[in-house]
Amino acid sequence: MAIHLWRKISPRMKRILTIAGFFLLSILLTVAGTLTSLTQEEANKISDELENTRKAVLEFGVLRGTALIFGNNLMLCLMFFIPLIGPFFGCYVLYSTGVAIAAESLGSGIHPLITFLLLFIFPFTWLEFLAYSTALSQSVWLSWRIIQHNGKRELSNTGIAISICAVILLTAAVIEMALIKTFSPV
Repeated sequence: MAIHLWRKISPRMKRILTIAGFFLLSILLTVAGTLTSLTQEEANKISDELENTRKAVLEFGVLRGTALIFGNNLMLCLMFFIPLIGPFFGCYVLYSTGVAIAAESLGSGIHPLITFLLLFIFPFTWLEFLAYSTALSQSVWLSWRIIQHNGKRELSNTGIAISICAVILLTAAVIEMALIKTFSPV
């Protein structure tokens, strides 16, 4: 029955539904990471690494800081596009992001799940999850087309998806850097 319904859906709607499914999966994976129990030593190590990154971004200035955030997020996103391997790597990255949120939360005494949910106040969080979900979704589509020996046709869609993700992530990086500069102590 479900397969019959899937076949009736337009190709565009199938892609939108696939992205939506990966968006939900991405959130669930990150939540799973936030609920991972950490020792104080592990949390401190992760928090120290994050603090070093935060300081480096602030020292670079707006343009270079934005480029650093964008470059990091784009590089991860591009790896999510890799057929067959990309989704597994993406799941690992999203889970690890949740673990980093848990580590930061442990130091501040706020439940990690609350910290994660509060991130959705910021538009860059929505944009990053959208880009990552698009990349994971397109990786699955490309993998499926390769299995069907029709991968060449899907390369065009992959190029379009990469371009869209790059624009989304650049927008997210600009917003994130503006918020970091606005709310960081001088």
